[in-house]
Amino acid sequence: MHAIRLICVPFAGAGASFFNAWKGVAEGLEPVPMQLPGREKRFLEPAHEDLHAAADELAGHLLADDDDQPALLFGHSLGAVLAFELARRLEDSARFPLLGAVVSGSPDPWSPRAERASDQRDDDAFIAAVSRFSDYRHEALDDPMMRELLLPALRADVRMHEEYRPRSGAGLSVPLMTVRGAQDALVSASQVAGWSRASGARCTHRELPGGHMYFTADPVPLLQLIDRFARSLSTATAVDAAR
Repeated sequence: MHAIRLICVPFAGAGASFFNAWKGVAEGLEPVPMQLPGREKRFLEPAHEDLHAAADELAGHLLADDDDQPALLFGHSLGAVLAFELARRLEDSARFPLLGAVVSGSPDPWSPRAERASDQRDDDAFIAAVSRFSDYRHEALDDPMMRELLLPALRADVRMHEEYRPRSGAGLSVPLMTVRGAQDALVSASQVAGWSRASGARCTHRELPGGHMYFTADPVPLLQLIDRFARSLSTATAVDAAR
Protein backbone atom coordinates (compact mmCIF):
# COMPACT_ATOMS: atom_id res chain seq x y z
CA MET A 1 0.00 0.00 0.00
CA HIS A 2 1.31 3.45 -0.94
CA ALA A 3 2.01 5.88 1.86
CA ILE A 4 -0.75 8.38 2.58
CA ARG A 5 0.21 12.04 2.35
CA LEU A 6 -0.02 13.78 5.71
CA ILE A 7 -0.53 17.46 4.89
CA CYS A 8 0.93 19.24 7.94
CA VAL A 9 -0.44 22.72 8.71
CA PRO A 10 1.77 24.67 11.13
CA PHE A 11 0.71 25.90 14.56
CA ALA A 12 1.25 29.51 15.62
CA GLY A 13 4.82 30.67 15.10
CA ALA A 14 5.96 27.42 13.49
CA GLY A 15 7.43 26.92 10.05
CA ALA A 16 7.36 23.94 7.73
CA SER A 17 10.76 22.74 8.99
CA PHE A 18 9.20 21.72 12.32
CA PHE A 19 7.68 18.72 10.55
CA ASN A 20 10.90 17.54 8.87
CA ALA A 21 11.62 15.30 11.86
CA TRP A 22 8.32 13.48 11.21
CA LYS A 23 9.50 12.06 7.90
CA GLY A 24 10.19 8.32 8.00
CA VAL A 25 8.75 7.88 11.51
CA ALA A 26 5.52 6.15 10.41
CA GLU A 27 5.89 3.89 7.39
CA GLY A 28 2.35 4.48 6.17
CA LEU A 29 2.60 8.28 6.22
CA GLU A 30 4.40 10.72 3.95
CA PRO A 31 4.50 14.08 5.80
CA VAL A 32 4.04 17.08 3.50
CA PRO A 33 4.76 20.28 5.49
CA MET A 34 2.95 23.41 4.35
CA GLN A 35 4.76 26.75 4.56
CA LEU A 36 2.95 29.97 5.41
CA PRO A 37 4.41 33.36 4.45
CA GLY A 38 6.45 35.36 6.94
CA ARG A 39 8.78 32.57 8.06
CA GLU A 40 11.77 30.51 6.94
CA LYS A 41 12.13 30.54 3.13
CA ARG A 42 9.13 32.90 2.89
CA PHE A 43 10.45 35.29 5.52
CA LEU A 44 10.25 38.38 3.32
CA GLU A 45 6.57 37.87 2.49
CA PRO A 46 3.93 39.49 4.73
CA ALA A 47 2.33 37.00 7.12
CA HIS A 48 -1.40 36.37 6.94
CA GLU A 49 -3.61 37.93 9.59
CA ASP A 50 -6.81 36.46 8.15
CA LEU A 51 -7.29 32.72 8.46
CA HIS A 52 -9.62 32.47 5.49
CA ALA A 53 -6.99 34.08 3.27
CA ALA A 54 -4.39 31.62 4.59
CA ALA A 55 -6.70 28.68 3.86
CA ASP A 56 -7.34 30.00 0.35
CA GLU A 57 -3.61 30.17 -0.33
CA LEU A 58 -2.85 26.67 1.00
CA ALA A 59 -5.77 25.20 -0.96
CA GLY A 60 -4.46 26.86 -4.11
CA HIS A 61 -1.04 25.27 -3.63
CA LEU A 62 -2.47 21.79 -3.05
CA LEU A 63 -4.95 21.93 -5.92
CA ALA A 64 -2.30 23.22 -8.34
CA ASP A 65 -0.09 20.23 -7.45
CA ASP A 66 -2.51 17.82 -9.17
CA ASP A 67 -1.33 14.86 -7.04
CA ASP A 68 -3.92 12.07 -6.82
CA GLN A 69 -2.25 10.31 -3.87
CA PRO A 70 -4.74 10.04 -0.95
CA ALA A 71 -4.19 12.65 1.75
CA LEU A 72 -4.96 13.39 5.36
CA LEU A 73 -4.74 16.84 6.98
CA PHE A 74 -3.12 17.51 10.35
CA GLY A 75 -3.20 20.72 12.37
CA HIS A 76 -2.63 21.65 16.00
CA SER A 77 -4.21 24.61 17.81
CA LEU A 78 -4.22 27.40 15.18
CA GLY A 79 -3.36 24.65 12.69
CA ALA A 80 -6.49 22.70 13.67
CA VAL A 81 -8.95 25.40 12.60
CA LEU A 82 -6.77 26.24 9.60
CA ALA A 83 -6.86 22.56 8.58
CA PHE A 84 -10.66 22.59 8.99
CA GLU A 85 -11.01 25.57 6.65
CA LEU A 86 -8.51 24.04 4.24
CA ALA A 87 -10.51 20.80 4.22
CA ARG A 88 -13.67 22.77 3.38
CA ARG A 89 -11.97 24.24 0.34
CA LEU A 90 -10.51 20.94 -0.81
CA GLU A 91 -13.94 19.30 -0.51
CA ASP A 92 -15.55 22.15 -2.43
CA SER A 93 -13.13 21.56 -5.29
CA ALA A 94 -14.41 17.95 -5.63
CA ARG A 95 -11.07 16.95 -7.13
CA PHE A 96 -8.76 16.46 -4.17
CA PRO A 97 -8.35 12.93 -2.71
CA LEU A 98 -8.97 13.92 0.92
CA LEU A 99 -9.49 10.99 3.28
CA GLY A 100 -10.01 12.93 6.50
CA ALA A 101 -8.45 15.31 9.00
CA VAL A 102 -6.71 15.12 12.36
CA VAL A 103 -7.29 18.16 14.58
CA SER A 104 -5.22 18.54 17.72
CA GLY A 105 -5.28 20.73 20.82
CA SER A 106 -8.19 22.94 19.83
CA PRO A 107 -11.80 23.70 20.69
CA ASP A 108 -14.20 23.29 17.77
CA PRO A 109 -14.25 26.10 15.18
CA TRP A 110 -17.39 27.69 16.63
CA SER A 111 -15.96 28.05 20.16
CA PRO A 112 -13.19 30.67 20.17
CA ARG A 113 -10.98 31.08 23.21
CA ALA A 114 -12.20 33.86 25.50
CA GLU A 115 -8.73 35.07 26.55
CA ARG A 116 -6.67 37.04 24.04
CA ALA A 117 -2.95 37.68 23.60
CA SER A 118 -3.02 39.75 20.42
CA ASP A 119 -4.21 42.85 22.31
CA GLN A 120 -0.89 42.98 24.19
CA ARG A 121 1.23 45.73 22.62
CA ASP A 122 4.27 45.15 24.81
CA ASP A 123 6.40 42.33 23.41
CA ASP A 124 7.25 40.81 26.79
CA ALA A 125 3.60 40.84 27.85
CA PHE A 126 2.56 39.31 24.51
CA ILE A 127 5.12 36.50 24.75
CA ALA A 128 4.16 35.84 28.38
CA ALA A 129 0.49 35.57 27.41
CA VAL A 130 1.20 33.22 24.49
CA SER A 131 3.45 31.08 26.69
CA ARG A 132 0.76 30.91 29.37
CA PHE A 133 -1.96 29.97 26.90
CA SER A 134 0.13 27.29 25.22
CA ASP A 135 2.12 26.07 28.25
CA TYR A 136 5.12 26.25 25.91
CA ARG A 137 7.89 28.76 25.24
CA HIS A 138 10.32 28.35 22.36
CA GLU A 139 13.87 28.99 23.55
CA ALA A 140 14.53 31.14 20.46
CA LEU A 141 12.28 33.84 21.96
CA ASP A 142 14.89 34.37 24.69
CA ASP A 143 17.48 35.43 22.11
CA PRO A 144 17.02 39.14 21.23
CA MET A 145 18.00 38.70 17.58
CA MET A 146 15.83 35.62 17.05
CA ARG A 147 12.94 37.28 18.89
CA GLU A 148 13.05 40.20 16.47
CA LEU A 149 12.89 37.78 13.54
CA LEU A 150 10.15 35.53 14.94
CA LEU A 151 7.79 38.00 16.59
CA PRO A 152 6.09 39.45 13.46
CA ALA A 153 4.92 36.03 12.24
CA LEU A 154 3.94 34.91 15.74
CA ARG A 155 1.90 38.08 16.30
CA ALA A 156 0.21 37.63 12.92
CA ASP A 157 -0.59 33.98 13.68
CA VAL A 158 -2.06 34.76 17.08
CA ARG A 159 -4.20 37.56 15.66
CA MET A 160 -5.31 35.28 12.81
CA HIS A 161 -6.34 32.65 15.34
CA GLU A 162 -8.12 34.98 17.74
CA GLU A 163 -10.01 36.84 15.00
CA TYR A 164 -11.10 33.68 13.16
CA ARG A 165 -14.79 32.95 12.83
CA PRO A 166 -16.27 30.26 10.53
CA ARG A 167 -18.43 31.58 7.72
CA SER A 168 -21.07 28.90 8.23
CA GLY A 169 -22.13 26.15 10.60
CA ALA A 170 -21.55 23.46 7.99
CA GLY A 171 -19.23 20.58 8.77
CA LEU A 172 -17.08 18.37 6.58
CA SER A 173 -18.10 15.19 4.83
CA VAL A 174 -14.83 13.37 5.64
CA PRO A 175 -14.09 11.69 8.99
CA LEU A 176 -12.27 13.56 11.75
CA MET A 177 -10.04 12.47 14.59
CA THR A 178 -9.33 14.82 17.49
CA VAL A 179 -6.23 14.46 19.65
CA ARG A 180 -5.64 16.15 22.98
CA GLY A 181 -2.89 16.07 25.57
CA ALA A 182 -4.49 14.43 28.59
CA GLN A 183 -3.01 17.09 30.90
CA ASP A 184 -3.81 20.03 28.59
CA ALA A 185 -4.77 22.96 30.84
CA LEU A 186 -5.68 25.18 27.89
CA VAL A 187 -8.19 23.00 26.01
CA SER A 188 -10.59 20.78 27.94
CA ALA A 189 -12.00 17.43 26.84
CA SER A 190 -15.48 18.96 26.66
CA GLN A 191 -14.22 21.69 24.31
CA VAL A 192 -12.62 19.10 22.07
CA ALA A 193 -15.87 17.11 22.04
CA GLY A 194 -17.45 19.99 20.12
CA TRP A 195 -15.61 18.82 17.01
CA SER A 196 -18.23 16.08 16.65
CA ARG A 197 -20.47 18.60 14.90
CA ALA A 198 -17.67 19.45 12.44
CA SER A 199 -18.10 16.26 10.41
CA GLY A 200 -21.09 14.55 8.86
CA ALA A 201 -19.04 11.36 8.95
CA ARG A 202 -17.53 9.82 12.08
CA CYS A 203 -15.54 11.82 14.60
CA THR A 204 -13.31 9.94 17.01
CA HIS A 205 -11.58 11.42 20.07
CA ARG A 206 -8.19 10.35 21.39
CA GLU A 207 -5.86 11.52 24.14
CA LEU A 208 -2.11 11.13 24.61
CA PRO A 209 0.00 11.84 27.70
CA GLY A 210 1.19 15.42 28.10
CA GLY A 211 0.08 19.02 28.09
CA HIS A 212 -1.02 21.32 25.28
CA MET A 213 2.19 20.79 23.26
CA TYR A 214 2.28 17.07 24.05
CA PHE A 215 3.92 16.06 20.75
CA THR A 216 6.93 18.42 20.63
CA ALA A 217 9.31 16.28 22.70
CA ASP A 218 8.34 12.99 21.07
CA PRO A 219 6.08 12.88 17.98
CA VAL A 220 6.12 9.07 17.69
CA PRO A 221 2.94 8.29 19.71
CA LEU A 222 0.99 10.92 17.75
CA LEU A 223 2.26 9.69 14.37
CA GLN A 224 1.45 6.09 15.29
CA LEU A 225 -2.08 7.17 16.20
CA ILE A 226 -2.45 9.09 12.93
CA ASP A 227 -1.06 6.15 10.97
CA ARG A 228 -3.70 3.80 12.40
CA PHE A 229 -6.43 6.33 11.63
CA ALA A 230 -5.13 6.79 8.08
CA ARG A 231 -5.03 3.04 7.47
CA SER A 232 -8.61 2.65 8.69
CA LEU A 233 -9.76 5.36 6.28
CA SER A 234 -7.78 3.92 3.40
CA THR A 235 -9.22 0.45 4.02
CA ALA A 236 -12.77 1.82 4.20
CA THR A 237 -12.23 3.70 0.93
CA ALA A 238 -10.94 0.57 -0.79
CA VAL A 239 -13.93 -1.45 0.42
CA ASP A 240 -16.35 1.23 -0.83
CA ALA A 241 -14.62 1.30 -4.22
CA ALA A 242 -14.90 -2.49 -4.55
CA ARG A 243 -18.66 -2.52 -3.99
